[in-house]
Amino acid sequence: MPRYQTTVEDGTIYVGTADGPLEVGAVEDALAVVGGPSWTISYSDEEKQRHPHMDTSDEGLTVDVVDMMRAMTHSERFVETLAAQPSEPPDDGTDDVSPRLGLFVGKLLENLESGVD
Repeated sequence: MPRYQTTVEDGTIYVGTADGPLEVGAVEDALAVVGGPSWTISYSDEEKQRHPHMDTSDEGLTVDVVDMMRAMTHSERFVETLAAQPSEPPDDGTDDVSPRLGLFVGKLLENLESGVD
């Protein structure tokens, strides 16, 4: 099953597809949603209690968010879902980012919150 790489060029995030790169959105917008260019890995006491065998040795490590983006790979299903999302923010002003970028950032946040493998 193919995996598709994330690339960042000239301030824009792209995800590979079978037909070439798919533009996701601006790095600056993604960093604004995430809260900045760096992320410090942390685990709540509740998480540690719920999952006592979870490896938390990376707690306190600060990672570069753009480096984490570049390390992300995606399934064909995720890429198809991403491509189906609008690439522009809604006209009604309800959100500052496009649904496509929002979906990508959601996956990025999941990766950041789950720590470094």
